Amino acid sequence: MATDMPVFMQFMRSILLSLPGVIEKMHVDDPAFYVNKKIFANVKLKDQLVALHTLERYRWIAADPDTFFITNHYLNYKYMLVRLESVSPDDLKVLLMTAWRNRATKTQIKMYANGTITKK
Repeated sequence: MATDMPVFMQFMRSILLSLPGVIEKMHVDDPAFYVNKKIFANVKLKDQLVALHTLERYRWIAADPDTFFITNHYLNYKYMLVRLESVSPDDLKVLLMTAWRNRATKTQIKMYANGTITKK
């Protein structure tokens, strides 16, 4: 994926901000996306990375360790880091949607599935 950060942020916003319950706000010095007051995607602007909530990080890391990885900071958390320069837009979209589903309520997921998307 292109590492032009404004283009990347527009890509993220176009996917995430239409989902039920999602808000964007700053986390430390970087933009992050939340649902139900829980962070599920945190963009690391300076390093051109995104930290995503995932329950399958070892599957992704095994498939492409140059793109998907963790640092010691994330060992005890359900997040992995994704290099924006090498992730495909399709993979990133899958990961973003999965991260949202991991943190969304059943009602929010049902709203999305039924096409009744309202900000909550």
